Amino acid sequence: MTQPDAILVRAMRADDLDAVLAIQLACYGAGFVEDGALIARRLAAAPHTGWVVEHRREHRGGVQAYLAGYPSVVGKLTPLHGEFEVAAAADSLYLHDLAVRPDASGLGLGPRLVRHAWAHAAQAGWRHSTLVSVQSSVGFWERQGYAPARPAGAGQQARLATYPGDSVYMLRRLG
Repeated sequence: MTQPDAILVRAMRADDLDAVLAIQLACYGAGFVEDGALIARRLAAAPHTGWVVEHRREHRGGVQAYLAGYPSVVGKLTPLHGEFEVAAAADSLYLHDLAVRPDASGLGLGPRLVRHAWAHAAQAGWRHSTLVSVQSSVGFWERQGYAPARPAGAGQQARLATYPGDSVYMLRRLG
């Protein structure tokens, strides 16, 4: 008899907020931590493009990772601590925040969430996925097929500048 998959990807819910905040705090420096009320508003604005991973084995129970995104257009990004601006005529899935609990690192949860998001985007007819790479994560995103790109215009460049350190806007063609 085969063992059922111990990893479950599911839609993020309001009752996941405490776990999301704990993961965020464990993964990011103080400059990146976003407040719970903002995350709740983002989830309300884009309820179908936020996911969590649960590990169903007893020794790793609960939410281990999350990914928050929203329907967008290529070239547009969300500033750090900004509201999600869901595009009515989206052509891309913007991935705003991916984090994995440090003690769940190495289980492949981040890439698994990203692939799940791409499947959702493809089903919605969006042809791209975009994001801002932070905290020296460009290599991770390149391994997922993303490449550096230019945001659309000076206003979007200013939004990119809200992220501390070397932040890079990135794009991946889907399909």
